Amino acid sequence: MRTTVTLDPDVEQVIHERMTARGVSFKQALNDAIRSGAPGRGEYTFTAPAYPGGFLVDVTKANQLASEIDDAAVIEKLAAGK
Repeated sequence: MRTTVTLDPDVEQVIHERMTARGVSFKQALNDAIRSGAPGRGEYTFTAPAYPGGFLVDVTKANQLASEIDDAAVIEKLAAGK
């Protein structure tokens, strides 16, 4: 695939370092960097926050739970005469 990419200066430096160190073309250095994730250069690990909860929900029955909550809201509205 051919596309235009605008690189930040630090990313451009990484690519040029790879080109020089490995004796490869810009295209090859860019592809290699993307494939390897450029280790040591701003690696990011996603961490999801955990919150204490008072109940557990079987996620395999999420649609059933959502339906029950919707049903309860409809019953409440009907009882209130809305």
